[in-house]
Amino acid sequence: MKRQLYRRLRLQIIGLTLVVAITPLVLLGGAIYNQFARAHEARIEDQMRLLANSQSSAVEVFLRERTNLLTMLVETHAFEQLANQAFLMDLFERLNRHSDQLGLVDMGVIDNTGLHVSYVGPFNLKGFNYEQQPWFGEVMTKGKYVSDVYMGFRLFPHIIIAVRGRTGEHQWILRATIDLDMLNRMVSTAQAGRIGDAFIVNATGIYQTKPRFEGAILDNSNIDPKAFSQGATIVTKKDQGAITYYFAGSWLKNKNWLLVIRQQTDDEVGGLLHTRNTVILIIALGVLAIIITTIFITNIVVRHLEAAHQELDMLSSQLVQSEKLAALGKMATGIAHEINNPLAVIGEKAGWMKDLLEEEEFKNSSNLKEYLSSVAKIEEHVERARKITHNMLGFARRMEPRLDDVEVNRVVDQTIELLSNHARIQNIEIRKAYHSALPIIASDQSQLQQVILNLMNNAVDAIGSNGQIEVATALENNHIFIHVKDDGPGIPKELQRRIFDPFFTTKPTGRGTGLGLSISYSIIAKLGGTLSFQSEPGKGTTFTVSLPVVTPEKK
Repeated sequence: MKRQLYRRLRLQIIGLTLVVAITPLVLLGGAIYNQFARAHEARIEDQMRLLANSQSSAVEVFLRERTNLLTMLVETHAFEQLANQAFLMDLFERLNRHSDQLGLVDMGVIDNTGLHVSYVGPFNLKGFNYEQQPWFGEVMTKGKYVSDVYMGFRLFPHIIIAVRGRTGEHQWILRATIDLDMLNRMVSTAQAGRIGDAFIVNATGIYQTKPRFEGAILDNSNIDPKAFSQGATIVTKKDQGAITYYFAGSWLKNKNWLLVIRQQTDDEVGGLLHTRNTVILIIALGVLAIIITTIFITNIVVRHLEAAHQELDMLSSQLVQSEKLAALGKMATGIAHEINNPLAVIGEKAGWMKDLLEEEEFKNSSNLKEYLSSVAKIEEHVERARKITHNMLGFARRMEPRLDDVEVNRVVDQTIELLSNHARIQNIEIRKAYHSALPIIASDQSQLQQVILNLMNNAVDAIGSNGQIEVATALENNHIFIHVKDDGPGIPKELQRRIFDPFFTTKPTGRGTGLGLSISYSIIAKLGGTLSFQSEPGKGTTFTVSLPVVTPEKK
């Protein structure tokens, strides 16, 4: 009966805990996903608006610049000049020669009767009369005109810009044809993604530039331009396959054209689907963790209730375990204390063995050389271990300088020893050129060693592999100089002025914090010296530490 009671209690606790814990998690996940979906959609729309605005502005500038060019020509030249075929041809060639991106296919002059009196271009249009063309009267009335794409006399889709000129009472027109391919290329730069599109339509929805996929210039785009208000407007539309398209439209200010950017939702939902799947995965893992934890905790509680009489045994076992852990802790402390002694013992015993080998009974041994060699190796490696330990302890960093008696050459040697293995692995040779009579100075050995190590580390990183580092010391004008020179790629000129800035680094992301040179500069400044460098791209870099010769106080 008690077993059934505990089983029912177990199920009730699990069920209630799961409902209370999982429901908020699912609701929170759904809310986060919905918020992200809205933000993602808003981001897509904002990007499309921005792209439509910027691209329509680019087209406006393109058309306005060519219109202004024609206006300048009619204001600075008389009709008789431009009507001269040779003059017009020379002018057209000079314009195209000085501007590869002008985008004018041809140019012609039309008198007030509509007669094409002079023409330069690939079509034979001289002598044609344009009086009956719809745009002729509009140019004569308004002064400027940019056409939609039309066929005209050349029976080929094209766009013209026409500007009215006036010489006395005589009115005339300077007309130029825009390179439609150049306009197409300009608009196509706004085509984003795998299936995105960008094109221009006129006020009736007729393509003025070629769409990326279906349709051609002068085809009906099936887009209602009236759905787009002034400024960048977003319109969504579903096709027969229930695929949603975003349309961002921006009207050109000085031309009744609509620049349209089309984007299919499938091309932009990758991030949204990834987020949705991530949310589902997080919720699923959370639910699984909650279920496992709930069952686990419930079973523990129920087992404790069922086996209350075992609680004292459990407490006793925990006490025994605690005593064991305390004993292990004491033993570990003893071992940590004693491990510092073997190195000294090994060195002492090696010396004793060496002394024994001097006795007569061992001198006559045939293995004496091997004994001596083995003892020498023991002493060598003991000394090496002592030196490594000493070097590592000597490199402990202190924030404020503490004056020691410093032998600069010895500090440099210790630092090189720390890096010798790393340099050897990278096939980098370290050469030394020390001044033989450097005085002992009062300085902070640890911090000086840190600076030299930073400089040499940077040199190794700059070279990468297969190179050479030269470390030299010198004494001039009561100052000690330490030079660290590498044959790496050097520092680019534009970066040299920032080399000592905090958090500035030329190393790849994750390989440097940008603090090494800044800290080194501050350390040397605190020690009363200077840190400088010379670098030439392609020939390497030399860092120079200058320290004043400060005589140590007598002790």
